[in-house]
Amino acid sequence: MDRKSYTAELASLRELRTEITAAEKAVAAAQKELDRLTAQRSRRVAGLAGYEGAQAPAVAKASGLSVGDVVRIAPLLDPTPEAVRAANADVPAAVAVPAPAPAHRPAAGPTAALAPALTRPAPVLEQPAPAAPAFLASAEPEAPAEVEDQAVAERPTAFAAPVAPPVEREPQETEPGVHADPDMPPQSNAVVGQPAPAAAPVVPAVSVAAAPRPVVEAGPRELPALPQGPDGARFEAVTTGLVSKRPNFTQQARATVFLDAATGDLAVRDRVVRLDLGARTPGEILDAVLHAAPGTERIYITAGAPWHDGAERYSTLKDAVAAWLNTPSERWSTAVGSGRDKLAGHFVHQRQPVGRYAPAAAPDSGSTEIRSMGEWFDPDGADVVTCRQAFTLLWQALRRHWDDAVLMGSPSQTGRDLWSRTIPTTGKWAGGYPVLSEELRGLLHATGGQGRTELILPPRVPEQLPALVEYDRTFAYAKHLWKSPVGTPRRITAAAFAAMTEAEQAKALMSCSHWNVRVTVPQGWNHVGLLPAPVTGDRAWVYPSEPGATFTTWAGGAEVHLALSNHLMPWKVEILGGLLFEDGKPLDEWGKRLKAAWADLTNLSKLHGDERQRTAAYLASRAVRSVLLFGLGGFAQRPRLVSGTTPVGEALPAGVEILGQDDQVVTWQRQAGFSRDPYAHPEWAAYVWSGARAALLDMKYRQGKEVIGHAGALHAKPGTVVYFGTDGIALTERQPWPYRGEPGDYLLKGHLTGPVEHPASQEQYLKLRGLGRAELAAKGVDQ
Repeated sequence: MDRKSYTAELASLRELRTEITAAEKAVAAAQKELDRLTAQRSRRVAGLAGYEGAQAPAVAKASGLSVGDVVRIAPLLDPTPEAVRAANADVPAAVAVPAPAPAHRPAAGPTAALAPALTRPAPVLEQPAPAAPAFLASAEPEAPAEVEDQAVAERPTAFAAPVAPPVEREPQETEPGVHADPDMPPQSNAVVGQPAPAAAPVVPAVSVAAAPRPVVEAGPRELPALPQGPDGARFEAVTTGLVSKRPNFTQQARATVFLDAATGDLAVRDRVVRLDLGARTPGEILDAVLHAAPGTERIYITAGAPWHDGAERYSTLKDAVAAWLNTPSERWSTAVGSGRDKLAGHFVHQRQPVGRYAPAAAPDSGSTEIRSMGEWFDPDGADVVTCRQAFTLLWQALRRHWDDAVLMGSPSQTGRDLWSRTIPTTGKWAGGYPVLSEELRGLLHATGGQGRTELILPPRVPEQLPALVEYDRTFAYAKHLWKSPVGTPRRITAAAFAAMTEAEQAKALMSCSHWNVRVTVPQGWNHVGLLPAPVTGDRAWVYPSEPGATFTTWAGGAEVHLALSNHLMPWKVEILGGLLFEDGKPLDEWGKRLKAAWADLTNLSKLHGDERQRTAAYLASRAVRSVLLFGLGGFAQRPRLVSGTTPVGEALPAGVEILGQDDQVVTWQRQAGFSRDPYAHPEWAAYVWSGARAALLDMKYRQGKEVIGHAGALHAKPGTVVYFGTDGIALTERQPWPYRGEPGDYLLKGHLTGPVEHPASQEQYLKLRGLGRAELAAKGVDQ
């Protein structure tokens, strides 16, 4: 093949790519329509159950479903005779049929142990909480849009069964043009794609004459279980020689400027300069900025998003961003780093990319970053001076609690660095916190979900909503840092759990723990689901609530305890196994200092006499939230997704996925597994996320040690909860939940007056949410 034929073939291949992209979009549209029709069919099947003479076979034939599918959708149509069902209900579900065994072997222990129902006093709803100081009664703005969007797209991490002891690896040098970015939210670096084969799951006990009952379809995705024998021992271990230690150095600040790419305004030190950015390519931006501010090492783009220029020419936004980052330049090249520099190269992200560049003539002379201000907060129209002032106020607020605080490139980096400076110098953990084994980290990634995102559809809620009322938890995760798991976990088998006293079982469930459970929704349950069940697809978890539904899952101790102790009706939970950690406080001091900085800035945003300073303080308080939110996500340390570029015509690295291509380079990404990161603690992130999910259902208001009230979805009427969104919920009516401005409190964020057509998708819900916030703001109604 000659050069001309090669070029022609490339052009033809690009045309084929365009056709494939169009076909993929058509398939996606058809799938969306199929999902809509399937959901409509399910609603109609459930509606037919209200007719006294309805029969499952007739409904099945009319709908094109099997009788079993119809019963799963509408349990009232279960054709099993009542007498048989009543008789079978008396048979314990966990009674196993023993297999023949040699006489000289002891009988096997139980595969599941029934957890006790934990009683609790009825909640106090009428007594108002004590009023907080006026400066704390502040509105909590919405989370950055990318957080919620990415949480919706969260997919399960691939998990492979271990076949050999973990191999200790030295930190690898970053490849040229590669960036394994630890700064982005954990969802950004999550492994994307179908999960690898899971470790052998625990085999459920065979029920004796069990009656047919609805089962939640989880598709082919089975969660891993703790293996037996030597393989299982590696799930109760830590990585040798890898601990989180307090640093013995001080971070160095980097010369930073703030650029409005739309207007060309540059805030540098105490002045503003208007720049000519030309075509707004990376090279032209770097030339202009460094001419006005020599020595600049970091540029934050506050407005203008130049990486979206010409996006209409590309099939995806990610392709457009990759092309912009790799715009050819005679003066600038991609910074490749050296040694153990993990921050070399560009990071391709649709909204918050990171570009790192070095002078082409002297690549070892230093690099300059181009980053998005949106990593820290949404500027929402604030000018470059206000953004710079927000950074100044943020640094000042943190310095009051950390003498050596330095603002790094991202809130994730900053949060993790600040945490490392709270590692104790005395006591049991003075030498640092050990990092769990790679197998155990993989288990936690595969079984520990993040925020709950769920749109509840009719008939569980009305087709016409009387109103849409949004509540958001203020600085939510900060409330759940006071206790976290530490050390090497102890494995709890079903037999070991069954051998505990009821008090010991309750204590284990209330401790820092992670449980493999089989769950049955009780008959008569008419509220939202309590525990996550694994499914395939974009939404890795659903929350079954149909009476009689049974599923196997993993959940944190906070959620399992709530399922057993909620004030409405205890659920049936069978313990298949679990991990019990020592209760510790590795995040407590970090959280207290961040909450104090947040309170200082929130106070300033209310009381300062200058409007620009108030806005800057508000933005700085949002940045503190990002430091905690993304710092916590940084502990999850998901398997890395790295991206890079290779010149056209050169061989691509093995196992890559091509993101895009132009005349010069091919942009790709690939999964890179776990890094040997001394700050990898997914057990902390999983425990906090579990506590936050539980608090969406039931949160206590305390005065000292006394519980004086409750809030959350379970304290609203059945059929009124419409949406869960990470740290907020939407309902059809107002709630009497007091707001004190403290972390975790439920703040009224929006109220859209009905009747409102029920949203059929998350996109529709987000539009309605925006209307509700606008209506509430226009009315000026307080909590």
